Amino acid sequence: MTPPVSGVFETSLYVEDLPRSYAFYRDLFGFELIGSEVDAGDRLAALRVGERQVLILFRQGASAVPPTAEGQAKGRRVLHHDARGQMHVAFAVAYEDLGSWEKRLRQMGIAIERTIDWRPGVRSLYVRDPDGHLVELATPGVWGVV
Repeated sequence: MTPPVSGVFETSLYVEDLPRSYAFYRDLFGFELIGSEVDAGDRLAALRVGERQVLILFRQGASAVPPTAEGQAKGRRVLHHDARGQMHVAFAVAYEDLGSWEKRLRQMGIAIERTIDWRPGVRSLYVRDPDGHLVELATPGVWGVV
């Protein structure tokens, strides 16, 4: 029998300019930073999304090599990873809040690249973040599970 999984705990995007990307997600969504302030040379910024989820913005290339013995001694035990290209992330929003989201996006000068009505009462708005990642605001029911 397969043990249960209770959800996605964290997801990651890889970004060129960490402070710029952090500001985008903080300003648009109000995601709170977990930890200290973000500097251009930092490896990552972890953002609280909802009650139990984390969005990690990794600076491209900063995690691509395994940690050195010195890095491990300082507590960096994470395995190496990295990614390039335009990725996709979707955030759940209420259908009744879509008008407010559209207004907020316009006020912030963020273009809605596409709107998809999947079926009555189920809609997604798509925008791009500063790195060109596709950011979706999706109402419940897109996949029929949430």
